[in-house]
Amino acid sequence: MVISLVKRNLKCYFRDKASVFFSMLGVIIIISLYLLFLGNLIKSSSEAIAGESARFLMDSWIMGGVIAASTITTTLGAFGIMVQDQQTKIMRDFKSSPIKRWQLVLSYVISSMLIGAFMSIFTLVLAEAYISIDGNLLSFTAFLKVLGYMLLSVTASSAIVFFFINFVKSNNAYSAVATVVGTIVGFLTGVYIPIGDLPAGIQTVIKFFPPSHAAVLLRQVMMNEVIPIGNLPMEFKLFLGVNLEVNGVVLSNMFHIMVLVLTAIVFFALSLLVVSTRKEKE
Repeated sequence: MVISLVKRNLKCYFRDKASVFFSMLGVIIIISLYLLFLGNLIKSSSEAIAGESARFLMDSWIMGGVIAASTITTTLGAFGIMVQDQQTKIMRDFKSSPIKRWQLVLSYVISSMLIGAFMSIFTLVLAEAYISIDGNLLSFTAFLKVLGYMLLSVTASSAIVFFFINFVKSNNAYSAVATVVGTIVGFLTGVYIPIGDLPAGIQTVIKFFPPSHAAVLLRQVMMNEVIPIGNLPMEFKLFLGVNLEVNGVVLSNMFHIMVLVLTAIVFFALSLLVVSTRKEKE
């Protein structure tokens, strides 16, 4: 039954072209700004460090952030199906059928994760195609690492979105949320403006945003294909968000991984609590 519901959700998502577009809105905005304005500016700031590989290095940096951003926007787009089902009363039809509530909820979560994974992989393919213009494709080992971090980010992002989407009851509210998230996700992953150029308060917010930890992991792997990440100056890495620092301590990769794992566990648990305690409307 769950598999049938998942298939139905996937068909609904990919049939709605507007839903797919808004899922990728944040990514489209980031790439457009990078191509039109940010690319040459950021490249010039890294030429002293990377030389002729400056463009390759910064393309890898920006695309690491783009992939991290896509994990949150695409999972949000996928949960639009649940909001649509609530507004059109299809949810009531499901609840009056032999389908168990946990099966219905699980189908939305699985659909979100599958859509997030597929769209993020699609983003990775586009990113690699763009990077290959001035650089090289990821090695097989690096690709596996990127894929693993990306799927972990999709899981954490899906948990976060699932929790908050439980409080969204209409398509208008959902569209507003999707637009806002699609617009600010570039800031929250430190892409529009490097973290080092932002006020301390905003930097703190970014450090509490789970996908920014995924961006760190992805950037390190992708930029390491250009220059060994350990050879880059720490000030440069902190400025670009390749590393994050808290109270003078540079966070380890294991810390970033644990943030994503704990985020998934905590927000899925909170979501289940909300779903299980919510009173059914007559």
